[in-house]
Amino acid sequence: MTSDDAPATTTPEELELDVAESSGPGVDSIICTVRVPADPSSVGRVRHSLVTDLSARDLPEDLVGEAEIVASELLTNAVRHARPLSDGTIRVRWKIRGDVVEVEVTDGGGATVPKPAPRTVWLSSGRGLRIVRSMAHEWGVTEDRTGNVVWATLGGPSRRRAT
Repeated sequence: MTSDDAPATTTPEELELDVAESSGPGVDSIICTVRVPADPSSVGRVRHSLVTDLSARDLPEDLVGEAEIVASELLTNAVRHARPLSDGTIRVRWKIRGDVVEVEVTDGGGATVPKPAPRTVWLSSGRGLRIVRSMAHEWGVTEDRTGNVVWATLGGPSRRRAT
């Protein structure tokens, strides 16, 4: 096989997103924000950026893995079931305070409010929020002026009240 025939691979550099970092409330609080196209290809890019960031902060490996799964589920749901924000994107944030990570996804809203699907063996999809609920210390959905914010806190309680 020549180099022209080699399968195309994606390098980590091609996956990198422009993540904006800011200080959150409190001494140890950090907020990372990224806006991505409302497209399924964004899910893997966000996962990569989130794992890279959280791992670099020396957070526990199981917490990083749970945050990866939760971010993937929340963003996938937003891409599949909601409208994008007015600029055509979906906003993903992860907030870090000590060993607590809160992941939130903001979209332009949808026809229904996100909720876990009922337990059944017949559904081929719809288990994402049940997975999130099982991993999260707290989780919830809030509406703001732009649409829905679905959030989950891992590793301990958040500063929000679960809904």
